Amino acid sequence: MTSRRQLLKSAVLGGGAGVVAATALGSLGPEAAFGAAPPQVAPGTPDPGFAEGRIRSIKDNTLLVLGSNWVFHTIRVVDGTSLWKLGPVAFDHVKPGDGLYARGVRMPDGVLAAESVWLNIVNVKGHIKNITDDRLHLDHDDKEILCHRVAGTSVAVYSDAPPSADLSRLRVGQHVQVLGAWRPDTNEVDIATVFSPH
Repeated sequence: MTSRRQLLKSAVLGGGAGVVAATALGSLGPEAAFGAAPPQVAPGTPDPGFAEGRIRSIKDNTLLVLGSNWVFHTIRVVDGTSLWKLGPVAFDHVKPGDGLYARGVRMPDGVLAAESVWLNIVNVKGHIKNITDDRLHLDHDDKEILCHRVAGTSVAVYSDAPPSADLSRLRVGQHVQVLGAWRPDTNEVDIATVFSPH
């Protein structure tokens, strides 16, 4: 059986196995962006299969990304790459200025062939200061974050219950965790999931 890494290498190097559905290569879920490093990476050691930063430019299917450590990454998006921007998206949703996390296979030339790319993903915790019909005002480390409800997309997870489109059980003063998509250069986030302990 062909592994996802072999499929990616084949796609990047021009083999015939490159055209596969993104879901065949792995999870589209945003939670996977914050997963642990692969077991072969020693603690405290940079993960060669991971990159993060903001997109500076896009040429064809290649992203030039400036990392938070001021290191540039070249990331190639192939037919099998999973792209997330509040949900699964096509490559034309990728824009310069977007933040990203990417996981994939490091090629001999240093390019990261991406298995998964999460665009503008954020994972913030805080207290709800105010609630309106379409947004939560979240206090995160004494900074306000406006969290927008997106119809048909935003869900809440109360305790261990399954996800629900009903956000009406959220309350002012409640501590929550919001997983969503940042609106670049603002204090605003589109909600994917609100996790509530109650």
